[in-house]
Amino acid sequence: MPLSSHMPGIAAFEVLLAVARTGSLGAAGRELGLTQQAVSARLNSIEAQTGVQLVVRTVRGSTLTPSGAVVAQWAAQLLEVAEHVDAGLASLRTESRKRVKVVASLTIAEQLMPRWLVSWQAAATRLGHNAPEVILTAENSEHALLDICNGVADLGFIESPVIPRALHSRVVAHDELVLIVSPDHKWARRSKGVSASELSQTPLVARERGSGTRDSLTAALRSRLGEAMEQANPVLELSSAAAVRGAVLADAGPAVMSKLAVTDDLAVGRLCVVAVPELNLSRELRAVWQGGRTPPAGPARDLLSHIGQHRRT
Repeated sequence: MPLSSHMPGIAAFEVLLAVARTGSLGAAGRELGLTQQAVSARLNSIEAQTGVQLVVRTVRGSTLTPSGAVVAQWAAQLLEVAEHVDAGLASLRTESRKRVKVVASLTIAEQLMPRWLVSWQAAATRLGHNAPEVILTAENSEHALLDICNGVADLGFIESPVIPRALHSRVVAHDELVLIVSPDHKWARRSKGVSASELSQTPLVARERGSGTRDSLTAALRSRLGEAMEQANPVLELSSAAAVRGAVLADAGPAVMSKLAVTDDLAVGRLCVVAVPELNLSRELRAVWQGGRTPPAGPARDLLSHIGQHRRT
């Protein structure tokens, strides 16, 4: 049940208790850092709000009325609880400055977060203090967005091209998707690559639904072929980039993956890139958070600021 309009705030009770302790408006003011006139004005306001006379003022000092003495006892109990709450909140603030919960899509968690976190820790060490503890969870982009919306994590990193209106975001990196095949695949010998239409009709080794990589490919195909485009069902649906990469190496079929995840394989020829000239497969990787236009104050904002200063585009 909501409190009535006659219930004073905590600060009002502090004034009443100071008068009870000191027996003087002037002394109560000195204790609270207020003038005697300010204390008198606050007492008048409290009495007007409550409808109860609480203090008798005389030339020899100020004393509580019988009703004022009862209210002072209640106020002391209320302030004791308030002090416990205040101390608890201070503890929570201190704890929140020591730890940040981060959720990142798999490509970002595997390919970018380790470098970002090591760099952040090194920067903190150079300044003579420890970086806050980072609790990192790797999920697909859809689940990462849900964790941020539900308050499970302080900061998220996603690959998905669509962001809920309730969240704010910032670009932290740029990425490129590539169509990859094993060296023995028939597409590996195509100098002109494949068309968007052929790619859409080909069963791919794909990530699960909700993956930012899968959603980004679908968005690129629809941008080229129209919203009515129907994409072939995957030949395999796997829950990690490593599993997709392994399936392509085993010649299960083509896949579209982040170039970040297959750079080493492409360098030594274990995998081949097939051009898709009709598609724009570049994408933005974003940090997301709840609340205001700037990230939450504390470790989340500090981490994002560090990433912004050291990111590669």
